[in-house]
Amino acid sequence: MDRKSGARSVRTADPDDRGEREINPTEANVVRRIFRDYLSGQSSRTIAMTLNREGISGPQGKEWGPSTIHGNPKRGTGILNNELYIGRLVWNRLRYMKDPDTGKRVSRPNSESEWVVQEVPDLRIVDQDLWDAVKKRQRSLSFDTTATGSNPMNDRRRPKHLFAGLIKCGCCGGGYSLISKDLLGCAASRNKGNAITV
Repeated sequence: MDRKSGARSVRTADPDDRGEREINPTEANVVRRIFRDYLSGQSSRTIAMTLNREGISGPQGKEWGPSTIHGNPKRGTGILNNELYIGRLVWNRLRYMKDPDTGKRVSRPNSESEWVVQEVPDLRIVDQDLWDAVKKRQRSLSFDTTATGSNPMNDRRRPKHLFAGLIKCGCCGGGYSLISKDLLGCAASRNKGNAITV
């Protein structure tokens, strides 16, 4: 399976049949562990660094990053928001289009009325109490990122800098970011915990 979903496709002899899904026990254990660790108070960064340190491969065989774990709750992305873990397959959450200015493919959320949902209780790997507790913690840690919101964090957001996104680490090729007021550092080392630091 090329994604860390906790389930895998079962191939059949029929080339037109995509097959059924079944739980991948190894991946399911990693998913449950992530939910438990997050609920115990660990940050998504700490969880990602620990998994990388232990040599547990992430989605598509890549390293874990914080966003792989916390994702975007409104878009249903990230390990902590994947409803397949509670036995629900959801399609058509997003639509993709080309940005006319940049030519890049961008995603836009569809309204919930456009979603296609299928209940698949045989694929549930996270019990409802654990799922609900994680959702509650996510809500308690979320804040409004819009400039017009009343959240006091908005006036502390970092401004964009002239060379933002251009500086790369000479050891791993990862991007550099501000890690304190006057210090740049390797984002891969800071977020994934396995890059060489200089």
